[in-house]
Amino acid sequence: MQAKHWWACAILAGLGMLTASARAEDPWVVYQGGDGPGQGKHVVLVSGDEEYRSEEGLTQLGRILAKHHGFKCTVLFGIDAKDRTINPVNIANIPGLEALKTADLMIVFARFCKLPDDQMQPIVDYIESGKPIIGIRGATHAFALPPESKFAKYSMGGGADYRGGFGRQVLGERWQGHHGTHGKEGTRGILVKEAADHPILRGIKDGDIWGVSDVYAAKPLAPFVPLVLGQVLVDNTNVDAPPVEGKKNDPMMPIAWTRTYRTASGKDARVFTTTMGSSQDFAVEGTRRMLVNGCYWCVGLEDKIAARSKVDLVGEYQPTAMGKGSAKGAKPADHAMSK
Repeated sequence: MQAKHWWACAILAGLGMLTASARAEDPWVVYQGGDGPGQGKHVVLVSGDEEYRSEEGLTQLGRILAKHHGFKCTVLFGIDAKDRTINPVNIANIPGLEALKTADLMIVFARFCKLPDDQMQPIVDYIESGKPIIGIRGATHAFALPPESKFAKYSMGGGADYRGGFGRQVLGERWQGHHGTHGKEGTRGILVKEAADHPILRGIKDGDIWGVSDVYAAKPLAPFVPLVLGQVLVDNTNVDAPPVEGKKNDPMMPIAWTRTYRTASGKDARVFTTTMGSSQDFAVEGTRRMLVNGCYWCVGLEDKIAARSKVDLVGEYQPTAMGKGSAKGAKPADHAMSK
């Protein structure tokens, strides 16, 4: 099945309206949750990445979590301070991070952010609160803070007592490089046999998780529980592409895992990480199901995960091709409801 065909299908899916609040002047968007197991839970989704267009993927995920599962979702963006438009290239300004004060779950899909200390403070406060965290794709290298920042240790280099920064210490792995060929070789998810009954994998089988984004090199920090391995494919435009022959698939790299992050105060936080995640990957049902199930597991609602979680797309979804840069002129209010 060619990628262009499943994009076309994605555009037509889930055209229901979604209650949302986003005043024209707000540099974020809030999706008010309806009925569902997640009712009363607040998820804050932090985007900021021009390569994989996280602002597209996370707004779609927020809509799904709110409409189908009841979670209240606040989506934050990299914002151009001059015209207040969404600018993923501007990774030094993500307004609204104070929303993390009331969050039950933080989802990070940002890359090489250079946030000022006043914006990093609520992120660090959340990390050290012991509340759950999900990291997607570039979150393994979410921060590239200057040495003078009081939060410099959260950068990819980390510190003497925090090696690998946020990526390694919290999510389990920092950026190590592309294992598959970037932009050419796709990824097929193969379930770890010993983890096949994990709640995050409920309703998912081998091959359901697929993406145009390539496999990252990853050897997560122990202890961790690998859930899905990434089979490197010869082509990233065809879900039926055969695997690459040779060492790239022997052994396969983990592309999804769980772990526990112990805070400085001794609190244990649930963490789920996946290196899948270009905006195009969000058009794949199995990939979305893994992320939605991951949200349930993180907030302790694993017993509420359906045999096959509803992950229908909400509104029009036209993901930008990976590596095509940022859209011009879009504002948070443009994401306030499905089209």
